[in-house]
This record gives sequence, C-alpha cells and structure tokens, in this order.
Amino acid sequence: MRWLRLVHVDPYILALLATVAVAALLPARGVAATVVSAATTIAVGLLFFLYGARIAPRAALDGAQHWRLHVLVMLSTFALFPLLVLAARALEPAVLTPALYQGLIFLSIVPSTVQSSIAFTSMAHGNVPAAIFSASFSNIAGVVVTPLLAAALLTGAGRVGLSAGSITAIVLQLLLPFAAGQLLRPWIGHWLQRHRRVVAPVDRGSILLVVYSAFSAGVVAGIWRQLSIGRVLVLLIVLAVLLVVVLLLTSLGSRLLGFSWPDQVTAIFCGSKKGMATGLPMAAVLFSHESVGVIVLPLMLFHQIQLVSCTGNP
Repeated sequence: MRWLRLVHVDPYILALLATVAVAALLPARGVAATVVSAATTIAVGLLFFLYGARIAPRAALDGAQHWRLHVLVMLSTFALFPLLVLAARALEPAVLTPALYQGLIFLSIVPSTVQSSIAFTSMAHGNVPAAIFSASFSNIAGVVVTPLLAAALLTGAGRVGLSAGSITAIVLQLLLPFAAGQLLRPWIGHWLQRHRRVVAPVDRGSILLVVYSAFSAGVVAGIWRQLSIGRVLVLLIVLAVLLVVVLLLTSLGSRLLGFSWPDQVTAIFCGSKKGMATGLPMAAVLFSHESVGVIVLPLMLFHQIQLVSCTGNP
C-alpha cells in the first residue's frame, strides 16, 4: 500500500470509512441487530481488558515526578476542552445540529490517546517517560471521569443519566474488565507486548465493530437524514479551530509554568489529543444505539485532524 503512505492516509482510517459505508448500505436490522449489539458488548469488554493488561503507569515512575506537567495535561483533557466546547454553545442549532453539538461535548470529555501522544512526543524530542505516565493516567482516570462528566454535561438526546442500570453497565463493561486486566497484567502483560501483531487486530476489529453497530443503528433510526454535507464541513472547521486553540493554550501554559522544552512538548501533545480507541467503546456503553452514530462523529473526525495536523504522517 505504498501509495497510501505517499498521500499520508492511514489505512485504518480507510477501514473506518469503509465500515461506515457498509453500515449505510447494509445496516443490521432485527435479529442481526441483536447479534451485533451483543457482539459489541463483548468486544468493548475485551477491549478494556486489554487496556488494563497493557497500561502500566509504574513503568514510567520517573515521569510521574513531573506532577505539574501531569496536572496541566489532566486540566487540558478534562477541563479546558469541555470549557471551550461549552463556550461554543452559541453554535447550536444555527451552525451545528443539537446532536452534533452533543457529540462535540462527548469529544471534549474523553481521555487522551496513549500511542499517538507518546509517538508525537518522541518524534519532537520531548519527555517520553512523562508522556507515557501522563497518557496512561489520563486513560485510567477517564474510565471513571468521562462517564461522570457525560452525566453532568450532556443534555437532550445525548443525555446520560447515572441510574442504577447505567452504573451497572459502566461497571460491567468498562471498569470490571479494566480492573481484571490490571490484576492479570503481571502474568500476561509481557506476552501482550511480545505479540502486538496478534493483539492489534483484536483492538482494531473491536473498534470497527463498535463503529458498524453505531452507524448501522443510526441508519435504521433515520438520523443521518438530518445531516447535510454543509453541516459536516462546518463541523470540520469547528474541530480544527478547537484543536488550534488547545494547542496554543497548552503551549502558552507550559511556557508560563517555566517548563523545559522537552516538558513543553509533552504537555502540548498529551494535552491536545483525544483517544478514539477509548472514546468509541465508551460511547457504545453510555448512549442509545439510535443516537450513538452522530454522537461519535466529531470524535472520529477530530482523531484524523489531530493526526494530520500534528505530524503530516499518521
């Protein structure tokens, strides 16, 4: 696939787009929808089990000493992003539909990425141990913080109420598998590291299944008729502006705090990223099948924008 590298297109992004196209043409209905929903539930649990088995903040203990850096990253991830999006509420409904704006809020509360944050930091000669700890801690915290912020900030069609049923779903599908992975990590962590090529298809396949389930349900519910090409283009502009503002503010904040250049790099890259690999499975747990397709669209688009803008090579 040499031509894909030449035009800087990640084959996985093409796989995501193909999955959306399949969902649009062949959405799951009836019994098939029930099977897909059950498979998605299992896939989400497996995904968070693998996250728990691989994330090891203790491996970056030296990076944990930079507590001011980690506080800045956490504030950017779970406070700055939501505040900026809430300040943009005036865009609804004239510029963004209510559903897209709810998706924008969800984007703002998901944790950072792990792989991309570390890779970008390394390429820019930043503080890699600190990036490992910061990105890992963001994902661990996000398992709890993201559902709480979703319940507090989302309204209308995207409303997430922390009822006994929803709390049970979060515990069973997110927290319990994650905790099990953490507990078993001493025995299976090294195996997972050595067999990344075996595990990677499970990761990506699970996310593709979540995407198919979400967009398929949206097609069946008819919500995609509410979106026009113009709305999507406007959303892309809004997401690009959001990323630029966060990059500028994290850069300014790290300089005002007197960070060294490596620490500035880490703060900028870890504090400006949003993780699709974590966010999509969370959305599958938190939202109804009918609304989740539009809810995750801003996150999917932002993911590609952040890759292209920060490196030019996903």
